[in-house]
Formats: sequence, structure tokens, C-alpha cells
Amino acid sequence: MAARLEARAAVAVAAVVALLSAAFALYGPPRDSVVRRAFSLRTAHSVKQMEDALQLVRNIVPALTGGKHKGQAGRIGIVGGCQEYTGAPYFAAISALKVGILEASKAKDIPVVIDADGLWLVAQRPAVILGYQKAVLTPNHMEFSRLHQAVLSGPVDSTDPRGSVLRLSRALGNVTVVLKGEHDLISDGQQVLECSLEGSSRRCGGQGDLLSGSLGVMAYWALLAETEKTDGSRPLLLAALGACLLTRQCNRQAFQKHGRSTTTSDMIAEVGAAFRELFEA
Repeated sequence: MAARLEARAAVAVAAVVALLSAAFALYGPPRDSVVRRAFSLRTAHSVKQMEDALQLVRNIVPALTGGKHKGQAGRIGIVGGCQEYTGAPYFAAISALKVGILEASKAKDIPVVIDADGLWLVAQRPAVILGYQKAVLTPNHMEFSRLHQAVLSGPVDSTDPRGSVLRLSRALGNVTVVLKGEHDLISDGQQVLECSLEGSSRRCGGQGDLLSGSLGVMAYWALLAETEKTDGSRPLLLAALGACLLTRQCNRQAFQKHGRSTTTSDMIAEVGAAFRELFEA
């Protein structure tokens, strides 16, 4: 049973291929309004802080040039799925296209994004990821509760979600944790970013896989970027923020067109336009 669950683990191993452009451009509000939709902001200082963070995400996006050839920018490896569940690795892989197993990845110092049953494995054996700071975990509410109980030996403090994410990251040795929810909470054990870019009330099966795939790409870009582009910020924190923003923007644009019938495939079709809106406008 454990072997089967490990085989299904949706672990996106980041290296990188460039995001493909969509066939059409969808023009939206100017950047400052994107910033104000993107975060939970309470003070002028917070506004400035989040504007700075979004600009750092834009800084890590490499320019497209005619001088590069296929494969030169790296490769993405997707581990996941089984005979009954093929959607998750497909959505993760196609998202990576548009924007080793764990131990082998650690041995080669390769960044990894761990989702779904991969998180079940971490909850059973936290040591497998402990202290590996090139790992990003992307749990939903239930997965986060299971991880919290396993690592911190206690339930999540529902009155302090930001503190809970921060403590779990620290307990895992400053592994980046992305708690998906109404607002995404991202922590590297040193700080917490809260992303609340407007998406929609429609939650599609596979939406988290879009996030995992795009995060694999963003992680590579962030680690590749020069220090001055990240201004001293932890690269994977910026990568996670970028992936959360992109996933939410895709959801919003797809819902505007398809409403209740929106699927993750509809969201995938929005990747190019959403990317331009957020990072290249």
C-alpha cells in the first residue's frame, strides 16, 4: 500500500522549460490594481511591502530570446499518478510546460515541489524532507492539519493560521510551506506572505496541480536569478508567491468566461494571458 501511495505522489521536480504564450491576449487592470487585489493589506507599509514582493517576482522571470534552443533552459520531471489517477501529473506537467524521486533529487540538490499523496508520505516520515530547504510543500487545509499533527504533535491553532504555517516551516527546518485556501499563506520559517488575489468561488479538481507545475518552473527561475534581482529574499518564497498569483489569475479569467462550468483545462488555457497580466504587462 505504501509503495502504491509513493508511486502516486505528485512530486514536481523543478528544472525549467519556458512558459508558452497563449493564442490571444486578455488585457486587464493596470499593475497597481493587480497589487491591491493580490494581497491582504492593512497598512501603507504593507502596501509598499507587497508591491516590492511582486516586483521581485517579476524580476526572476527570464526574458524570452531567439538565441535559446529547446532544453537549454532545463527540464521538468513529474512523478505522480497511477492507473486510476492520471489527471494530477498531466495538469502539473502541462502547467510546467506553459510556465528523480525525492531522495535522488536531494542527492543532486534539485528543488522539489511536493503535493497530494507526496504530503501523506512526508506526514508519515517527516525526516525525508527535514532541513531540505529546496523543498516546497503545498498542502490544502486537511493535508496541512495532518502535517501539523505529525510534525508538531498537536492540532492547528485555528485562531492563528499565519503562526501555524510559520511554526510548521520552522519545525521542518525552514522548508517553504504554501497553505492553500481562501487566502494562500506562504512561509519559509522566517516570514509569512498572504496572497489573496481575487480568483473565483469555483474550485476545480486539478487546480492545485496547476499550482505545483507552475511552481516548479518559478522555483528554477528564482534559484537561477542573480541576488540583486531577489534583493536578498528567499528564492522559493518568491517562487511560491508567483505560482499562487498565477493560479488565482487563471481561475479568475476562466470563471469570467465559463462560470460554474469552469474546469482546470479552462484554467490552463488562460496561463499565457494570466502570466502577461501579472508579470509582463
